[in-house]
Amino acid sequence: MNFLKKSYQSISADEVNKIMKDKDVQIIDVREQYEFAAGHIETAKLIPLSTIPSRINEIDKDKKIVVVCASGARSTSASKFLGKEGYDTYNMVGGMMGWRYKTK
Repeated sequence: MNFLKKSYQSISADEVNKIMKDKDVQIIDVREQYEFAAGHIETAKLIPLSTIPSRINEIDKDKKIVVVCASGARSTSASKFLGKEGYDTYNMVGGMMGWRYKTK
């Protein structure tokens, strides 16, 4: 048994840009409202990190979940949590600091 197996996978901003409009992908932005308002991925849903446990029912277990934050730290925490809850979770490496595409 591999005890070091991560409960989530990593994904690049380039890969997220390619799949962000797929029907089987849900992008969760775990930053705070003011950060989200300053610019976010077009298809992202805002669920701040501190509210993930209480709002977990808003996250679709049948989809691939891409988690994003500003730099990757908060999204790593959220990805670990969601992965352990049984979600197919992907952490966007580098966060919004690594996003070179259009924002809303």
